[in-house]
Amino acid sequence: MEYETVQLDITDGLAVLTLNRPEKMNALTTQMRAEVAYAMKDAAKQSRAIVLTGAGPAFCSGQDLGDASSTGQIDLERALRDEYEPMLEAVYDCPVPTIAAVNGPAAGAGANLALCADVVIATESAYFLQAFARIGLLPDAGGTWFMPRQMGFAKAMGAALFADKISARQADEWGLIWEAVADDQFEDHWRKRAAYLANGPTAGFRAIKTAIRGTYDKTLPQQLAAEAHLQGECGRTRDFAEGVVAFLEKRPAKFEGR
Repeated sequence: MEYETVQLDITDGLAVLTLNRPEKMNALTTQMRAEVAYAMKDAAKQSRAIVLTGAGPAFCSGQDLGDASSTGQIDLERALRDEYEPMLEAVYDCPVPTIAAVNGPAAGAGANLALCADVVIATESAYFLQAFARIGLLPDAGGTWFMPRQMGFAKAMGAALFADKISARQADEWGLIWEAVADDQFEDHWRKRAAYLANGPTAGFRAIKTAIRGTYDKTLPQQLAAEAHLQGECGRTRDFAEGVVAFLEKRPAKFEGR
């Protein structure tokens, strides 16, 4: 499938999905939301890891308020349910590991799109902004779900009410993202991280995602049972057998993936 607002490149098991409206700071339109959802599913079938990033100086500035399909009496609830939810779910439920390589400002729904990924790596000059309160709204696109879980109630409430910019370094220190990286090292760094995931044990990574994301709904005994079940499945994979042999032979493992 050909895309107009995103670019999808797949090489050596690694897919790089680029939001590609740099002249609009990669602001989200109806078309773009649909294309991100389709491209994520397309990439998941052909790769072992996916990176979501932005073209130009920004990652994503959120909703494009000038989008022709979003002007007039916009039904915000319908837009969130019919357009945003499929996009966010495609990223969050992706069966292979995902990285959001935040190359610049991530604002509004753009910030929360990044938080859908398994790992967020940001360049130090980037920032995250929950700008919704400035126009009389609350954080959506999963913002009220991700923020309290990742940086705590107090920081989440302040970020939502005051709509202050959170620098990449602050986001790193507060636990909102995995790491902030110097600008001149950013792309080399996230590509190395992504290559590690693309060459790793895909089934094991999938089990990690399932276990960690399911922990909020379980008691400790339930989580222990879930771990045991998932570990049993991983223990029957070729990747586990290869990992053990490679360890004993003191060589890098060569995982098959799927």
